[in-house]
Amino acid sequence: MLIRSLSTLECTRLLTSARLGHLACAKDGIPYVVPIYFAYEHNYLHAFSMPGKKIEFMRANPKVSVAFEERGSGREWKSVVADGAYEELQDRIGHKQQRDHAWSLLSKHLDWWEPGALKPTTPPLSDHSDHVFFRILIDQLSGREARETI
Repeated sequence: MLIRSLSTLECTRLLTSARLGHLACAKDGIPYVVPIYFAYEHNYLHAFSMPGKKIEFMRANPKVSVAFEERGSGREWKSVVADGAYEELQDRIGHKQQRDHAWSLLSKHLDWWEPGALKPTTPPLSDHSDHVFFRILIDQLSGREARETI
């Protein structure tokens, strides 16, 4: 078995094709990890959620990590960890373009709202929505892969 580090470009390519990752956040020294669907574009991971524990934690402490893994044949695998900062795409005037963009990226995939909870029916047009769109500005990427040796 050969294990090696992935370059930033290799990590980025994996994130571009990824959908499901595990978000790690913490509040008051308490860690929390949950699955999320995301869409990668231009050094951001875009995601969606309903209000709850992860949103509460990220609002209190915006430093987060997202891990993604891809299984290969046999014992082969690749994994990427993206460390970054949570940025809520507020449901306010002046942020509509960012929210709509996140919506458009995420909605390219079937069942994109899962595991975030209830599917929004249209892009929020009112001055308030319970749906939380957010993005993570990636500060650092790291990755590794394991391959069978011949």
